[in-house]
Amino acid sequence: MTQDRPLQGKVALVTGAGHGIGEAIARIFGAAGAKTVCAARTTSEIEAVASAIQVEGGEALAVTCDVTDLQQVTSMMQQIEARFGGLDVLMANAGGNIHRGRVDASDPGAWVGGVQLNLTSAYYCARAAIPLMKKRGGGRIIMMGSGMGHRGVAGHSSYCVGKAGVWMLTRVLAEELVAEGISVNEMVPGPVITPATEAERLEGGRLAAFEMPGEWAKQPDEVAPLALFIASCPEPGPTAQSFSFMRRQG
Repeated sequence: MTQDRPLQGKVALVTGAGHGIGEAIARIFGAAGAKTVCAARTTSEIEAVASAIQVEGGEALAVTCDVTDLQQVTSMMQQIEARFGGLDVLMANAGGNIHRGRVDASDPGAWVGGVQLNLTSAYYCARAAIPLMKKRGGGRIIMMGSGMGHRGVAGHSSYCVGKAGVWMLTRVLAEELVAEGISVNEMVPGPVITPATEAERLEGGRLAAFEMPGEWAKQPDEVAPLALFIASCPEPGPTAQSFSFMRRQG
């Protein structure tokens, strides 16, 4: 490990790595020396990200995976173990605000699907990653949280509930894993300009986080350093913490 490459020799998995925040985090991990596993549902996207990391001098592996599918998550971890022998960093980034509307007018299937995308996927990935981290004698789990998981916003119940669950899962896992040297923390980026948020804006959607007074709308590259900071803290490092790039209070 060096100051310029603080993740040298580490193996890091980033879910939702095909674009946006996930891509930015995967690339900064690769530049920091990590052997970076890029995971997402769209093969062409993660292959492009893995190729970019390799062009920049890093080592990367693209794994096509729907993280809401337990069997696919299990298979992904088996591939990581076969290729690298273990895992040091899990960036559980995959998620999204895919269901909007009042609870009394909601579609139950879509509502539950949103919770599965944001919370169940994080649980699946953490559960499957822990044995690989124990083999390495410790590790870092970083959950992608949201300010909307700490503060409810009308019309976004599925996303708020899913992200609130992620924050509680972070704290419970931190308690369970502290003796194994595995830290578990949440990263809250605040509003970030991504393909998904831009598509919603162009369709006339209301982006709740972007409308908060005084908030800072960021590019993915501007939030990726926070993930690197959490991943490369000196051992044993902080655990059960929420690291936020939001500007607003409450």
